[in-house]
Amino acid sequence: MNVDPIIRIERLYKEYVTDAGPVPVLKDVAVTVMPGEFVAIMGPSGSGKSTLMNILGCLDVATSGTYMLNDRDVNSLSRDELAHLRNQVIGFVFQGFNLLPRASLEDNVALPLIYRGTPRTERNARANEMLEKVGLGKYSRSRPNQISGGQQQRVAIARALVNQPKLILADEPTGNLDTHTSQEIMALFTELNQRDGITIVLVTHESDIAACAQRLVRLSDGRVVYDGPVEQAAPAHLETTS
Repeated sequence: MNVDPIIRIERLYKEYVTDAGPVPVLKDVAVTVMPGEFVAIMGPSGSGKSTLMNILGCLDVATSGTYMLNDRDVNSLSRDELAHLRNQVIGFVFQGFNLLPRASLEDNVALPLIYRGTPRTERNARANEMLEKVGLGKYSRSRPNQISGGQQQRVAIARALVNQPKLILADEPTGNLDTHTSQEIMALFTELNQRDGITIVLVTHESDIAACAQRLVRLSDGRVVYDGPVEQAAPAHLETTS
């Protein structure tokens, strides 16, 4: 049985227009991600990895090229259709936890369901289910400032999961965490990928974090210079860069 890619980008080009003229950021990028893969994206500062992540998340659009997400041509969608696709398909996890400080953890996790019009009873039930999944069920009525940074990132992951996404996009999800907590978060991502089959694409500049993935995409000067198994990557492709 043929399985369609969840992400397929071809000949992707992105430039920003400045007062000094156009500045190319991504150049002829081609990447395919199949359902159930765990992919790490690495690259030095200015390599284009954050721009690529924004395009993958439908937060930015390419200047030219093709981007198919879950068999939909992203470039052909209206703003409302893009918002709907993001809400239905993607769960986001960022370096900053982006939690509402005055809301309970339950309400933070349930937030994406409000945009879908999910009834409150169902929202709360789903939010508590996701908090249990990330090991924080007993803290559902707590506020973010009452738990640790690592626990806050778990809440952010629970929020990303509450819509039952096919894809999680994680942008430097361990950047604000210590080594031990980072390892715990990566163990959770690995479990979600292997147990639940969720596709994960993760941007990082840390080689030990990238090593948790099955596959590495390395960018340099806006181009893909390596795309293959993490364990076969040359040391230069796994070096730690900011």
